[in-house]
Amino acid sequence: MTGPATSRAVPAGTADSPAVPGPVPRTLPWLLTLGGAIGLLAAFTLTVERFELLVDPSYTPSCSINPVLSCGSVMTTEQAALFGFPNPLLGIAGFAVVLTSGVVLLAGARLPLWYWGGLLAGAGAGTVFVHWLIFQSLYRIGALCPYCMVVWAVTIPIFAYVALAVLDRAGAAVRPLYAGLARYHAVPVVLWFVVIIGLALQRFWTYWSSLL
Repeated sequence: MTGPATSRAVPAGTADSPAVPGPVPRTLPWLLTLGGAIGLLAAFTLTVERFELLVDPSYTPSCSINPVLSCGSVMTTEQAALFGFPNPLLGIAGFAVVLTSGVVLLAGARLPLWYWGGLLAGAGAGTVFVHWLIFQSLYRIGALCPYCMVVWAVTIPIFAYVALAVLDRAGAAVRPLYAGLARYHAVPVVLWFVVIIGLALQRFWTYWSSLL
């Protein structure tokens, strides 16, 4: 005879009880940690450069490389302080939350659905704002800020994969949508970047072609 069945707790992070939802549960905490750290560093550097420019109007930011890649041309515009203060201050606050979330997940914490929803809302707002800035940079200001582009580059995948994490927890009604997106999760992100890069190449093609 066999003994009575015993229950066994499933450790967080296993396939039966994933601590982190999403198609790549082991990667998402690292994405949030590294993406948050990179974004935070870029936003902090932009803030320092902006203060330097305020103190000395003749200061040339370190990311002003040529007529197109020119932080100085972007920093002095109204769009660079949409809410009355330098936009990078928003990035410092937002990426600090993303970085903290990633570190907490790496430590093995399980975040509730409401937290994932709040993280998605913040990432979504940041993504909308980033695309407004992309439009302004390309078609109104006529210059690109390299540090800003770093922020763009980390904001998009953070939003995409946090959205997948929320869909994974959202219930049976969205499982078909989640299953399709999870299977090809890298495709929308890659296409997203291809479109933005294509727009930047097209907008400044006269300058880029002069370098060839």
